[in-house]
Amino acid sequence: MFESLGNRLQSVFDNLQRHGKLSEADVDVAMREVRLALLEADVNFKVVKDLVGRIRERAVGQEVMRSLTPGQQVVKIVHDELIVTLGEPGRLNLGMQSPAVIMLVGLQGAGKTTMAAKLALHLRKQGRRPLLVAADVYRPAAIDQLETLGRQLDIPVYSEGTDANPVKVAEHGVKYASQNALTTVIIDTAGRLNIDEMMMDEIKGIKAVVNPVETLLVADAMTGQEAVRVATDFDTAVDITGLIMTKVDGDARGGAAISMREVTGVPIKFLGTGESVNAIELFHPDRLASRILGMGDVLTLIETAQQELDQEEAQRVGEKLISGEFNLDDFLNQMQQIKRMGPLGKVLDMIPGMNKMSKDVDLSGAEGELKRVEAIIQSMTPQERKNPKIIKASRKRRIAAGSGTSVQEVNSLLKQFKEMQRLMKQLGKGKGGRRGMGGLGSLFGAGLHR
Repeated sequence: MFESLGNRLQSVFDNLQRHGKLSEADVDVAMREVRLALLEADVNFKVVKDLVGRIRERAVGQEVMRSLTPGQQVVKIVHDELIVTLGEPGRLNLGMQSPAVIMLVGLQGAGKTTMAAKLALHLRKQGRRPLLVAADVYRPAAIDQLETLGRQLDIPVYSEGTDANPVKVAEHGVKYASQNALTTVIIDTAGRLNIDEMMMDEIKGIKAVVNPVETLLVADAMTGQEAVRVATDFDTAVDITGLIMTKVDGDARGGAAISMREVTGVPIKFLGTGESVNAIELFHPDRLASRILGMGDVLTLIETAQQELDQEEAQRVGEKLISGEFNLDDFLNQMQQIKRMGPLGKVLDMIPGMNKMSKDVDLSGAEGELKRVEAIIQSMTPQERKNPKIIKASRKRRIAAGSGTSVQEVNSLLKQFKEMQRLMKQLGKGKGGRRGMGGLGSLFGAGLHR
């Protein structure tokens, strides 16, 4: 999400920073490009007008015109004003109520059911005991999906099937949570392809009987200009308390997030960043603004690594790297850990400066190469992974056949792995020895192989 917007804005800023000093005419040209970039990203035109107006007012002020680096000052102003437009950081207000009830609303296809499970898992990691309630009685697939996700995550699901009254299902679900000492109830309400009176009456009825502490609109980031109407209609009907943007890992232009937040005045609470049940992020406006402007997002990268990577394993592997004991089993394990952090492009976008470099790299090709390497290693026997030296011609042919690759590709992997081992041994013997290489060893163990 925001890739095209980020690219356009970076082009504007690169041009600005070529100027030693900025005139008001330079700023006007830049603001015209910023306005076009935002409109092309499907940001609502009223929101664009207000945002660009605030940026221009500051950009022609004394802080920029007298600055030694006016282009950088304009980037900072755009960053600051984007944060203002994106609003406060996302936090759930669960209060002291037990069970605390969260009601998810939205159109069909926005990803409410999957998001309900993601949110339940997120809350369980924080020490809460969630219950999922299947109140979408119109789609048997939605109930089945929620029950399947509940079993996978070991999270209880309350359901009464497709013949039940959704208002009663929600009411009974909250009672079930109270009786079973469950602290949070997440209600997956029904969606429609379009907003209609029946849909709104139903969610009003559910809200009246369960008294939710949070009523969250789950919205597809790819909604585009329609986002404003969807958000306004739901807010008018049920007084939403927050937004969850889904599918932000796709090719959405991103304008929906900016527009919905500005028009409703309610905060964005979470971002759905992929299909995995772990692919959910707390919303941080400053981090998202930095990503849009190509500044990376190191804090989210660190948090993701802490959640997805085994830190003790990373340290152990780092030590093995330096001692020269690192084998192909360790390499495979580290690759699989890194894959849990998400797509390669997403990880690179969080590293300052890497977003520009990644534009020159075929990321789909890189992802494919990782899959080939994984297939080759998995086609080896445990003995071969631990001691690649025993892999001779006949073994290479067997491994190539088993992995759907060629003997040349097997040779290439073995050669690169041997070279990496040699380099790490040299580093381990260098100045500072193992003590000085501890941090670097952890870094390599935690995924520098990509």
